[in-house]
Amino acid sequence: MTEASEEDRREMLRQVRRIQVRTDRMVTDVMAGGYTSVFRGAGIEFDEVREFAPGDDVRSVDWNVTARAGKPFVKKFMEERELTVMLVLDVSPSTTFGAAPDARTEQERARTVRETAALVCGCFAFAAARNNDKAGMVTFTDRIERYVPAKKGRRHVLRLVREAYAQEHEGRGTDLAQALDYAGRIQRRRAVMIVVSDFFAPVPERQLRVLGKRHDVILVRIRDPRSESLPDAGLLRLRDPETDALVVVDTASRRVRAEIERRVAMERARFDDACKKARIDVLDVSTRGSVADPIVKFFRMRERRGAKR
Repeated sequence: MTEASEEDRREMLRQVRRIQVRTDRMVTDVMAGGYTSVFRGAGIEFDEVREFAPGDDVRSVDWNVTARAGKPFVKKFMEERELTVMLVLDVSPSTTFGAAPDARTEQERARTVRETAALVCGCFAFAAARNNDKAGMVTFTDRIERYVPAKKGRRHVLRLVREAYAQEHEGRGTDLAQALDYAGRIQRRRAVMIVVSDFFAPVPERQLRVLGKRHDVILVRIRDPRSESLPDAGLLRLRDPETDALVVVDTASRRVRAEIERRVAMERARFDDACKKARIDVLDVSTRGSVADPIVKFFRMRERRGAKR
Protein backbone atom coordinates (compact mmCIF):
# COMPACT_ATOMS: atom_id res chain seq x y z
CA MET A 1 0.00 0.00 0.00
CA THR A 2 1.38 3.46 -0.84
CA GLU A 3 2.47 5.67 2.01
CA ALA A 4 -0.21 8.12 3.11
CA SER A 5 0.45 11.84 2.76
CA GLU A 6 0.72 14.08 5.82
CA GLU A 7 -2.71 15.54 5.07
CA ASP A 8 -4.16 12.02 4.77
CA ARG A 9 -2.65 11.13 8.14
CA ARG A 10 -4.11 14.22 9.79
CA GLU A 11 -7.52 13.40 8.32
CA MET A 12 -7.22 9.82 9.60
CA LEU A 13 -6.41 11.07 13.09
CA ARG A 14 -9.43 13.39 13.01
CA GLN A 15 -11.66 10.50 11.95
CA VAL A 16 -10.21 8.19 14.62
CA ARG A 17 -10.88 10.79 17.31
CA ARG A 18 -14.44 11.26 16.03
CA ILE A 19 -15.00 7.52 16.15
CA GLN A 20 -13.60 7.32 19.69
CA VAL A 21 -15.92 10.05 20.94
CA ARG A 22 -19.00 8.64 19.22
CA THR A 23 -18.49 5.01 20.26
CA ASP A 24 -17.77 6.00 23.86
CA ARG A 25 -20.99 8.02 23.93
CA MET A 26 -23.03 5.20 22.37
CA VAL A 27 -21.76 2.69 24.93
CA THR A 28 -22.43 5.07 27.82
CA ASP A 29 -25.92 5.96 26.64
CA VAL A 30 -27.47 2.76 25.36
CA MET A 31 -25.24 -0.29 25.03
CA ALA A 32 -23.58 -1.15 28.33
CA GLY A 33 -26.56 -2.84 29.97
CA GLY A 34 -27.26 -4.94 26.90
CA TYR A 35 -23.66 -6.11 26.69
CA THR A 36 -23.67 -7.15 30.35
CA SER A 37 -26.90 -9.12 30.15
CA VAL A 38 -25.99 -10.90 26.91
CA PHE A 39 -22.32 -11.72 27.43
CA ARG A 40 -21.60 -11.60 31.15
CA GLY A 41 -21.14 -15.11 32.45
CA ALA A 42 -21.55 -16.61 29.01
CA GLY A 43 -18.52 -18.82 29.63
CA ILE A 44 -17.88 -21.35 32.39
CA GLU A 45 -14.71 -23.17 33.32
CA PHE A 46 -14.00 -26.38 35.22
CA ASP A 47 -13.20 -25.91 38.92
CA GLU A 48 -13.03 -29.30 40.69
CA VAL A 49 -14.81 -32.59 41.32
CA ARG A 50 -16.59 -33.37 44.56
CA GLU A 51 -18.67 -36.19 45.97
CA PHE A 52 -22.29 -36.36 44.81
CA ALA A 53 -24.78 -34.78 47.22
CA PRO A 54 -28.60 -34.94 47.31
CA GLY A 55 -30.05 -32.39 44.92
CA ASP A 56 -27.13 -32.46 42.48
CA ASP A 57 -27.98 -32.72 38.79
CA VAL A 58 -27.17 -36.23 37.55
CA ARG A 59 -26.01 -34.68 34.26
CA SER A 60 -23.00 -33.25 36.11
CA VAL A 61 -21.74 -36.67 37.23
CA ASP A 62 -18.12 -37.31 36.23
CA TRP A 63 -18.39 -40.96 35.22
CA ASN A 64 -14.62 -41.50 34.90
CA VAL A 65 -13.94 -40.37 38.47
CA THR A 66 -17.04 -42.21 39.70
CA ALA A 67 -15.80 -45.47 38.16
CA ARG A 68 -12.37 -45.13 39.75
CA ALA A 69 -13.67 -44.09 43.19
CA GLY A 70 -16.53 -46.54 43.38
CA LYS A 71 -18.97 -43.79 44.39
CA PRO A 72 -20.53 -40.90 42.49
CA PHE A 73 -18.65 -37.63 41.95
CA VAL A 74 -19.82 -34.55 40.12
CA LYS A 75 -17.97 -31.87 38.16
CA LYS A 76 -18.09 -28.43 39.67
CA PHE A 77 -17.88 -25.44 37.36
CA MET A 78 -17.54 -21.76 38.05
CA GLU A 79 -18.53 -18.80 35.95
CA GLU A 80 -15.61 -17.13 34.24
CA ARG A 81 -14.92 -13.89 36.02
CA GLU A 82 -13.71 -12.09 32.96
CA LEU A 83 -14.61 -12.30 29.33
CA THR A 84 -12.43 -11.91 26.26
CA VAL A 85 -13.84 -10.15 23.21
CA MET A 86 -11.76 -10.84 20.09
CA LEU A 87 -12.50 -8.63 17.09
CA VAL A 88 -11.66 -10.26 13.74
CA LEU A 89 -11.70 -7.38 11.27
CA ASP A 90 -11.58 -7.36 7.48
CA VAL A 91 -9.37 -4.48 6.29
CA SER A 92 -9.19 -5.54 2.64
CA PRO A 93 -9.49 -2.87 -0.10
CA SER A 94 -13.21 -3.55 -0.61
CA THR A 95 -13.89 -1.97 2.80
CA THR A 96 -12.90 1.44 1.45
CA PHE A 97 -16.19 1.49 -0.49
CA GLY A 98 -18.65 4.24 0.40
CA ALA A 99 -19.03 7.96 0.76
CA ALA A 100 -16.40 10.16 2.32
CA PRO A 101 -17.31 11.36 5.84
CA ASP A 102 -19.26 14.61 5.93
CA ALA A 103 -20.91 16.93 8.46
CA ARG A 104 -24.51 15.83 8.14
CA THR A 105 -26.51 14.41 11.03
CA GLU A 106 -25.73 10.90 12.26
CA GLN A 107 -29.05 9.59 10.99
CA GLU A 108 -28.49 10.93 7.47
CA ARG A 109 -24.74 10.83 6.89
CA ALA A 110 -23.15 8.11 4.83
CA ARG A 111 -19.97 6.34 5.92
CA THR A 112 -17.43 4.11 4.27
CA VAL A 113 -17.53 0.41 5.12
CA ARG A 114 -14.20 0.86 6.95
CA GLU A 115 -15.50 3.69 9.15
CA THR A 116 -18.68 1.77 9.96
CA ALA A 117 -16.64 -1.31 10.87
CA ALA A 118 -14.43 0.81 13.12
CA LEU A 119 -17.51 2.17 14.88
CA VAL A 120 -18.79 -1.38 15.47
CA CYS A 121 -15.40 -2.49 16.84
CA GLY A 122 -15.27 0.59 19.05
CA CYS A 123 -18.72 -0.12 20.48
CA PHE A 124 -17.89 -3.69 21.47
CA ALA A 125 -14.41 -2.79 22.75
CA PHE A 126 -15.63 0.12 24.90
CA ALA A 127 -18.47 -2.04 26.26
CA ALA A 128 -15.90 -4.71 27.21
CA ALA A 129 -13.71 -2.10 28.92
CA ARG A 130 -16.66 -0.77 30.95
CA ASN A 131 -17.21 -4.32 32.26
CA ASN A 132 -13.51 -4.84 33.01
CA ASP A 133 -13.24 -7.42 30.23
CA LYS A 134 -10.40 -7.89 27.77
CA ALA A 135 -10.57 -6.95 24.10
CA GLY A 136 -8.17 -7.87 21.31
CA MET A 137 -8.08 -7.72 17.54
CA VAL A 138 -7.02 -9.65 14.46
CA THR A 139 -7.00 -7.72 11.18
CA PHE A 140 -6.82 -9.53 7.86
CA THR A 141 -6.90 -9.27 4.08
CA ASP A 142 -5.68 -12.25 2.07
CA ARG A 143 -3.15 -12.58 4.90
CA ILE A 144 -3.07 -11.86 8.61
CA GLU A 145 -2.19 -8.18 8.83
CA ARG A 146 -1.93 -7.68 12.56
CA TYR A 147 -2.69 -9.34 15.89
CA VAL A 148 -3.28 -7.20 18.97
CA PRO A 149 -3.46 -9.43 22.09
CA ALA A 150 -6.47 -8.96 24.35
CA LYS A 151 -5.98 -6.53 27.22
CA LYS A 152 -8.06 -4.39 29.54
CA GLY A 153 -8.39 -0.64 29.77
CA ARG A 154 -9.56 2.39 27.83
CA ARG A 155 -6.11 3.21 26.48
CA HIS A 156 -5.96 -0.23 24.90
CA VAL A 157 -9.44 0.29 23.41
CA LEU A 158 -8.26 3.53 21.80
CA ARG A 159 -5.46 1.59 20.15
CA LEU A 160 -7.98 -0.92 18.78
CA VAL A 161 -10.07 1.88 17.29
CA ARG A 162 -6.98 3.34 15.60
CA GLU A 163 -6.05 -0.08 14.24
CA ALA A 164 -9.59 -0.59 12.95
CA TYR A 165 -9.81 2.67 11.04
CA ALA A 166 -6.32 3.86 10.14
CA GLN A 167 -4.24 0.72 9.69
CA GLU A 168 -2.31 0.33 6.46
CA HIS A 169 -2.25 -3.16 4.96
CA GLU A 170 -0.18 -5.25 2.59
CA GLY A 171 -2.73 -7.68 1.18
CA ARG A 172 -5.06 -7.05 -1.75
CA GLY A 173 -7.65 -9.79 -1.47
CA THR A 174 -9.74 -11.43 1.27
CA ASP A 175 -9.08 -14.81 2.92
CA LEU A 176 -11.71 -15.34 5.59
CA ALA A 177 -10.86 -19.03 6.09
CA GLN A 178 -7.29 -18.17 7.06
CA ALA A 179 -8.51 -15.45 9.44
CA LEU A 180 -10.92 -17.81 11.23
CA ASP A 181 -8.27 -20.51 11.55
CA TYR A 182 -5.78 -18.01 12.95
CA ALA A 183 -8.26 -16.56 15.45
CA GLY A 184 -9.06 -20.04 16.71
CA ARG A 185 -5.37 -20.87 17.18
CA ILE A 186 -4.37 -17.74 19.07
CA GLN A 187 -7.49 -17.68 21.29
CA ARG A 188 -7.58 -21.04 23.03
CA ARG A 189 -9.96 -20.21 25.89
CA ARG A 190 -13.61 -19.55 25.13
CA ALA A 191 -14.24 -15.99 23.97
CA VAL A 192 -16.73 -13.84 22.11
CA MET A 193 -15.46 -13.76 18.51
CA ILE A 194 -16.87 -10.83 16.57
CA VAL A 195 -16.05 -11.11 12.85
CA VAL A 196 -16.59 -7.81 11.04
CA SER A 197 -16.59 -7.72 7.24
CA ASP A 198 -18.59 -6.84 4.14
CA PHE A 199 -18.54 -10.61 3.44
CA PHE A 200 -18.20 -10.27 -0.30
CA ALA A 201 -15.84 -13.25 -0.15
CA PRO A 202 -17.46 -16.71 0.25
CA VAL A 203 -18.02 -17.84 3.84
CA PRO A 204 -15.88 -20.92 4.69
CA GLU A 205 -18.47 -23.16 6.35
CA ARG A 206 -16.02 -25.68 7.81
CA GLN A 207 -13.88 -23.06 9.56
CA LEU A 208 -17.00 -21.30 10.78
CA ARG A 209 -18.39 -24.48 12.34
CA VAL A 210 -15.06 -25.31 14.01
CA LEU A 211 -14.74 -21.83 15.50
CA GLY A 212 -18.38 -21.84 16.61
CA LYS A 213 -17.95 -25.03 18.63
CA ARG A 214 -15.35 -23.42 20.89
CA HIS A 215 -16.38 -19.75 20.93
CA ASP A 216 -19.44 -17.52 20.87
CA VAL A 217 -19.15 -16.32 17.26
CA ILE A 218 -21.01 -13.32 15.86
CA LEU A 219 -20.70 -12.22 12.24
CA VAL A 220 -21.22 -8.48 11.73
CA ARG A 221 -22.05 -7.83 8.08
CA ILE A 222 -21.42 -4.23 7.03
CA ARG A 223 -23.80 -3.37 4.21
CA ASP A 224 -23.78 -0.36 1.93
CA PRO A 225 -27.08 -0.01 0.03
CA ARG A 226 -25.23 1.30 -3.03
CA SER A 227 -23.28 -1.95 -3.38
CA GLU A 228 -26.51 -3.94 -3.65
CA SER A 229 -28.23 -2.03 -6.46
CA LEU A 230 -27.09 0.39 -9.13
CA PRO A 231 -28.75 3.67 -10.11
CA ASP A 232 -29.88 4.41 -13.66
CA ALA A 233 -26.77 6.40 -14.58
CA GLY A 234 -25.88 5.19 -18.07
CA LEU A 235 -22.50 3.59 -18.75
CA LEU A 236 -20.36 3.24 -15.62
CA ARG A 237 -16.73 2.14 -15.40
CA LEU A 238 -16.38 0.02 -12.25
CA ARG A 239 -13.12 -1.23 -10.78
CA ASP A 240 -12.71 -4.12 -8.32
CA PRO A 241 -10.50 -2.68 -5.54
CA GLU A 242 -9.04 -6.10 -4.73
CA THR A 243 -8.21 -7.35 -8.25
CA ASP A 244 -8.06 -4.07 -10.20
CA ALA A 245 -10.36 -5.68 -12.78
CA LEU A 246 -12.22 -3.01 -14.79
CA VAL A 247 -15.67 -3.51 -16.23
CA VAL A 248 -18.13 -1.22 -18.03
CA VAL A 249 -21.75 -1.64 -16.93
CA ASP A 250 -24.79 -0.26 -18.72
CA THR A 251 -26.85 0.85 -15.73
CA ALA A 252 -29.48 2.33 -18.05
CA SER A 253 -30.53 -1.26 -18.82
CA ARG A 254 -33.31 -2.41 -16.52
CA ARG A 255 -32.34 -5.99 -17.24
CA VAL A 256 -28.73 -5.40 -16.18
CA ARG A 257 -29.80 -3.72 -12.93
CA ALA A 258 -32.24 -6.55 -12.17
CA GLU A 259 -29.53 -9.17 -12.78
CA ILE A 260 -27.13 -7.43 -10.40
CA GLU A 261 -29.80 -7.29 -7.69
CA ARG A 262 -30.60 -10.97 -8.29
CA ARG A 263 -26.97 -11.97 -7.83
CA VAL A 264 -26.63 -9.88 -4.68
CA ALA A 265 -29.77 -11.50 -3.22
CA MET A 266 -28.47 -14.96 -4.13
CA GLU A 267 -25.13 -14.32 -2.41
CA ARG A 268 -26.91 -12.95 0.65
CA ALA A 269 -29.12 -16.04 0.85
CA ARG A 270 -26.05 -18.28 0.52
CA PHE A 271 -24.36 -16.40 3.36
CA ASP A 272 -27.43 -16.62 5.61
CA ASP A 273 -27.77 -20.34 4.90
CA ALA A 274 -24.12 -21.01 5.80
CA CYS A 275 -24.52 -19.13 9.10
CA LYS A 276 -27.75 -20.95 9.90
CA LYS A 277 -26.12 -24.34 9.33
CA ALA A 278 -23.21 -23.36 11.59
CA ARG A 279 -25.64 -21.89 14.18
CA ILE A 280 -23.87 -18.55 14.04
CA ASP A 281 -25.65 -15.27 14.78
CA VAL A 282 -25.53 -12.49 12.17
CA LEU A 283 -25.74 -8.77 12.91
CA ASP A 284 -26.36 -6.48 9.91
CA VAL A 285 -25.12 -2.89 10.20
CA SER A 286 -25.65 -0.34 7.43
CA THR A 287 -23.25 2.39 6.37
CA ARG A 288 -26.16 4.77 6.76
CA GLY A 289 -27.89 5.74 9.99
CA SER A 290 -27.20 4.66 13.54
CA VAL A 291 -24.67 1.96 14.37
CA ALA A 292 -25.87 1.60 17.97
CA ASP A 293 -29.52 0.87 17.09
CA PRO A 294 -28.93 -2.48 15.31
CA ILE A 295 -26.47 -3.55 18.02
CA VAL A 296 -29.00 -2.82 20.79
CA LYS A 297 -31.70 -4.64 18.80
CA PHE A 298 -29.34 -7.60 18.48
CA PHE A 299 -28.70 -7.61 22.24
CA ARG A 300 -32.45 -7.64 22.92
CA MET A 301 -32.94 -10.55 20.51
CA ARG A 302 -30.29 -12.52 22.38
CA GLU A 303 -31.83 -11.65 25.74
CA ARG A 304 -35.24 -12.92 24.61
CA ARG A 305 -33.74 -16.09 23.18
CA GLY A 306 -31.77 -16.70 26.39
CA ALA A 307 -34.88 -16.24 28.52
CA LYS A 308 -36.67 -18.99 26.57
CA ARG A 309 -33.93 -21.56 27.17
